[in-house]
Parts: sequence; C-alpha cells; structure tokens
Amino acid sequence: MTVPPPIVAPSILAADFARLADEVRAVEPAADWLHVDVMDNHFVPNLTIGLPVVQSLRAVTGIPFDVHLMITDPRRWAPGYADAGAYNVTFHAEACDDPVALAKDLRSAGAKAGLAIDRDTPIEPYLELLPSFDTLLIMTIKAGFGGQRFLPQLLDKVRAARRHVDSGHLELRIEVDGGIAADTIEQAAAAGADAFVAGTAVYGADDPAEAVRRLRGLAERAMTGA
Repeated sequence: MTVPPPIVAPSILAADFARLADEVRAVEPAADWLHVDVMDNHFVPNLTIGLPVVQSLRAVTGIPFDVHLMITDPRRWAPGYADAGAYNVTFHAEACDDPVALAKDLRSAGAKAGLAIDRDTPIEPYLELLPSFDTLLIMTIKAGFGGQRFLPQLLDKVRAARRHVDSGHLELRIEVDGGIAADTIEQAAAAGADAFVAGTAVYGADDPAEAVRRLRGLAERAMTGA
C-alpha cells in the first residue's frame, strides 16, 4: 500500500491573535493545512474564535482550512464552516448523536468530514463509522487547551485505527492533535498517524515555516522507516 505524504497543520490557537493574518502568512510557504480550533465555552471550558474569523481568514490565504469544532450541537453549526470554504470540518463524537448524518451534510456542502475522539473516549465504538469520514482526529491530550503535554499512551488508539483503516483499505487521514513537536511527531507517525497538528512547536519557533518543514521531515522518516 502506498504511504501518503504526511500532512502538517499549524494550529493558529498558538498564534498571536492580534496578528492572525500575518501569522497565517508566516506558515503559508510550508503548511499543508491550517488548523483552526473553534471552542465554545460549553463543550470545552475555553472560548476561541468562530465563523466570522474563519470567513475573514479564508479571504487572505489559499491554505486549506482544517476546522476542529470543540462545540456542542455541531449539527447546527458545522455546515456553516463548510459553506465558508473550509477544506475539512471535524466535530467531536462526544457531541453528536448521529455522526454519519452530519458527515453526509458536510460532504454535501463541499467539505471533507472529520470525526474527533477525545482523550477519555474509547475508539472502538466508532471504527465501523469510518467509511463515512475522510479524517479521524485522535486527541493526544484533553481537548480544550493548547500547550498541554503529549500523552503517549493515547497512541494505542492511533494503532487501533491504523489497523482498521489498513484492513478495510479505507481512504482516511488519521490525524493527531496535542503536544505534537519535534520530540513526539515520530512516535505518532510510527503508530500510524499521517496528519499532525502542531501549535507551539510552529508558532513558538523563530521561523514558523521552517519548523513546519522540519516536522514534516521527521514524520516522513518515521512513516517510511528511513
């Protein structure tokens, strides 16, 4: 089976919110996706940005938007992000009683559909739903805050998902989010992830674009066994 090239998605949660357009442009030469964390102060205790900011940023960059909805009632709000031009819209399994129906709505609106699994949620009940999705986002921290320490035990979920995807020959990105940096991305890639959200590892660097390139190189090496 051909190994797809890794995706590195800088998270603007770690960017300077007073300079968001400039921060997006700083990673534009290197980023595959731009990860946009939407938090509502209900599903998670933090509050970040919403649809108007996504619409504004969409006008200043061509990077595909990877929108991660950490919100209650995603059925109500998720299609709006697809309509705004998001490439991939991911919502949490814990917040949706009919994930497959919402995935169909997102695909009908022109976006890829992603399913997110939080730290304390078993992955097994959701494996059979994966043919309805384009992305499986596995949290390697507790959803809701940036800058948390990577939890390597959560890679067991990545391994289980990779086995299921490969055995079913599914076309699905397995994405990891939380504590991904130069010292953890290879572990995640070796476990079977092929898309990586990186916040402070990118925006805390002197050259964010070069940080993206370095992370991608580390992931490629682990994915190919080089």
